[in-house]
Amino acid sequence: MTATAQAPDITSPEFEADPYSAYRILRKDFPLLWHEPTKSYIISRYEDVERAFKDQVFTTENYDWQLEPVHGRTILQMSGREHSVRRALVAPAFRGSMLEEKFLPVIERNSRELIDAFRGAGSADLVADYATRFPVNVIADMLGLDKADHPKFHRWYTAIIKFLGNLTQDQQIIEDGLRTRDEFAAYMLPIIRERRADPGDDLLSVLCEAEIDGTRMSDEDIKAFCSLLLTAGGETTDKAIASMFRLLLAHPEQLAAVREDRSLIPRAFAETLRYAPPVHMIMRQPAEDVTLSGGTIPAGSTVTCLIGAANRDENRFADPDSFDILREDLAAKNAFTAAADHLAFALGRHFCVGALLSKTEIEVGVGQLLDAFPDMRLKEGFAPTEGGVFTRGLDALPVEFTPHTA
Repeated sequence: MTATAQAPDITSPEFEADPYSAYRILRKDFPLLWHEPTKSYIISRYEDVERAFKDQVFTTENYDWQLEPVHGRTILQMSGREHSVRRALVAPAFRGSMLEEKFLPVIERNSRELIDAFRGAGSADLVADYATRFPVNVIADMLGLDKADHPKFHRWYTAIIKFLGNLTQDQQIIEDGLRTRDEFAAYMLPIIRERRADPGDDLLSVLCEAEIDGTRMSDEDIKAFCSLLLTAGGETTDKAIASMFRLLLAHPEQLAAVREDRSLIPRAFAETLRYAPPVHMIMRQPAEDVTLSGGTIPAGSTVTCLIGAANRDENRFADPDSFDILREDLAAKNAFTAAADHLAFALGRHFCVGALLSKTEIEVGVGQLLDAFPDMRLKEGFAPTEGGVFTRGLDALPVEFTPHTA
């Protein structure tokens, strides 16, 4: 450790303004850091965060206090057979024929509807007019919910994300999160009971009827999963779409390559997840003492895994602070599986179940936006800036283009 190095504080305004400079200091000088305000050990090197996600000694028991108060008990908290059965009940909806045949048309329709609303305007805010609406509309449509309730869904998942990232334990954020839990339950549970009695062809009905070895999801299970789906699926894809366009617009030669060859969209998405992940930190809790770079973490401690730092580790990625959709150390074929090189979807048994849904949304959405606006450009004089600590993204991305109605 250098004599003059000072450990960055992840709750400070300086950290939020520029986390990447802080990440470099943490990786180099403080690979294992006790952070008193959050009562957690912070890890930042790729090898350590990767291990925390893959090694089964690291549990998700931290979600008992971090997630359950607002979501209810979710599959993220489960282990063993309980986890494998619950995951098997929900996973088929997010891959294979059900995703391709049943939900791909839903994704295409929702993207097209949003684009049609501003294609004649000559300008739009890709965050407010598209990114914040697209994934939530898709999930609501998949579940058979009323998309007119979008303002509720957005307010709810925003409150939940703030609760999860409430590193300073702000009381107002806690109260908002708990109120959201009650409001969402009052909204969803009657609908779940209706679908059990009269199932349709939507995802909610599929979840109500799914059964493996005599095990079915309870109303509370389904409600908690829907809450998790809206939150994780909305927040992450929302921020990823905006960040991907921000980065491509800043690298015209890479944008031109993607326009020319749409098969590069998944590569561009994977590099966006590495370079500017929507979720910058995830917690874990070891069941026994664990030795990582810099020392030993006692059993039962909370571990804050800095995805944003690990994804730019110079010991894992060449020139990590450069955005390069063709980089050779990020395998595109594995980027949306539990064997991914980036850590944005976590790894191991708790790898994001919605990764392929997110990939499909990005492929459709980015492709349709590129088709609709071949001369899209950043609004003159606007400088995009990121914000957020737990999750991070753009508040606005105003663009201009030649208006047309066809």
